[in-house]
Amino acid sequence: MPWIYAIARHTRLDAYRKQRRLESREVLVASVPEGLHQMLPQAPPEQDDFDRLISSLPETQREVLVMLKVSGLSLEEVATATSSTIGAVKQKAHRAYETLRRALGKDRENAR
Repeated sequence: MPWIYAIARHTRLDAYRKQRRLESREVLVASVPEGLHQMLPQAPPEQDDFDRLISSLPETQREVLVMLKVSGLSLEEVATATSSTIGAVKQKAHRAYETLRRALGKDRENAR
């Protein structure tokens, strides 16, 4: 039992120290400096469409799709990161693809 308490204590201390390091590096700004908005890159219209389509997916499917296609992780890496099997990752990805195909089909019909 003392080992468990020692491990828990040290884990908590490590988390506290990490939080303190992050806070010491952050600089709070009261307001956004003038002209900063022009310097920030604007997202292309395709990015807005992508974000809109992705947001329509359930969280688990969105997570898998982003890891596979945006981050470029392998099926094994995604399965490990999501604590699921490779088959479950494939199933979520397939369902996400189908949902996106249906959404894109409806968008094309509405555009006509």
